[in-house]
Amino acid sequence: MPFAILFAGFYFTMENRFFQLHHLRQFFQQVLVSIRSKSEGIRTDGALSSFHAGNIAIGCLVGVGCIGGVATAISIGGPGAVFWMWVAAFVGMIIKMAEVTLSVYYRTRDEEGNRIGGPTVYIEKGIGEEMNVRSWKILVVLFVAGMLAPVFISIQNYVASTAISSTFNLNIIWVSLLFAVMVYGIIMRGLPFLRKVFKIVIPLMILSYLFLGCLIIVMNLEKVIPALELIMQHAFLGSAALGGFAGATLSQVITMGVSQAVYTSEFGWGTTPVIHSTADVDHPVKQGLWGGFEVFLTSVVICGITAFVVILSGDWVSGRTGIDLALHSFELTLGTTGKYLVTIILFLFALTTASGWYANREIMVKHLCQKNPKLKRHVLRYVKVFCAFPEFLFVVYVVTFHFPDKDVWLMTGIMTAVPTFINMFLLLILSHQFKKLVLDYKARYLKIGKIDEEMLLFYEDKKVELQERELGER
Repeated sequence: MPFAILFAGFYFTMENRFFQLHHLRQFFQQVLVSIRSKSEGIRTDGALSSFHAGNIAIGCLVGVGCIGGVATAISIGGPGAVFWMWVAAFVGMIIKMAEVTLSVYYRTRDEEGNRIGGPTVYIEKGIGEEMNVRSWKILVVLFVAGMLAPVFISIQNYVASTAISSTFNLNIIWVSLLFAVMVYGIIMRGLPFLRKVFKIVIPLMILSYLFLGCLIIVMNLEKVIPALELIMQHAFLGSAALGGFAGATLSQVITMGVSQAVYTSEFGWGTTPVIHSTADVDHPVKQGLWGGFEVFLTSVVICGITAFVVILSGDWVSGRTGIDLALHSFELTLGTTGKYLVTIILFLFALTTASGWYANREIMVKHLCQKNPKLKRHVLRYVKVFCAFPEFLFVVYVVTFHFPDKDVWLMTGIMTAVPTFINMFLLLILSHQFKKLVLDYKARYLKIGKIDEEMLLFYEDKKVELQERELGER
């Protein structure tokens, strides 16, 4: 998967002339415009403002992978894994931008008028209708099957429960059950409540974590350059065994770095584009820029902060792994207070991610069951339970059979492979449409190229125009 991701990412990068590099400012500018917008909450047609869609999507991403996952990547792949995580993030920005843009472009409405989109929709509209591929439903089934895996094998509850139980000396099973109940309590109240919670919690927890991480970097400023040299040196030569660190081949270094970027930013996975498809925007690429910004924020900034904390502490050679390594790295510099604060932040990271995933599944169910409203109501009722409690059972299983952390992370990494492979294949097939939309955006808003006045920015508008032409010909 890592090499497939890099290939697809460089393909999109070349085809769109290094858009994420030449127009990096546009990603931040679009986010700032969205934040300043007066558009509030959920509209009567089910649409979210651009900011709230992006904020919920970020809440789904900023989870335990940004802390425990990075520590695991370094403990297995060495400091060089950080370099490949950043490389993957660079190409991942354009992949995520393509996912979100196509999700908004091909989005449709259910019988209640709610906007729904994502991979299942662009499979139906882009592959099925536009390309006249009758077997599109097989791709949907395979993709949905892959997306169901995180219901049973998810790292959020496990890592959060492990951190809380070890830090505050509590029973991990009871902590895990409490986590599941809290997730259920949030998602039971639906998307409007989720939006309100995320609006406050997401910015607060991200800024708090960045503050603690930057504080450690400032306190160890003289070690930053040597840490960067260590990252670059190990990125191309692999890592020799040192202390409790078992050593890593170049292949392991690349695999751990790229896999970590995919897991934390979920580019190519097809998850958060489902949320973005509900955004109230007048051009698909505008919301696509939010997708690229997410990758930069999670894999470059937040994961980068964690990586520096772990490497600067020198504890990555101790043999520790996962969340234990991450928390101990913070503790070495900031003491017990720092460990307590990071543990609480980590718990919130996991809680928002686990809750946010429900929003993706709800929209997906609305699409798959749109022709059967009664079935949709029943499925949504059970999905709320399904999103909360299977993770608790997974924790019980892991604790009972004493699975080591690295094996738990490996299982969660494997589960991303199926939907990611399918989604990347679809994105490459639909890359021509993404390129058209990017060229149109550049012409309209960056004054690069000529505007095509006949260009329709949403697939539903294109369908309506075709139907009107057919009626006119008849």
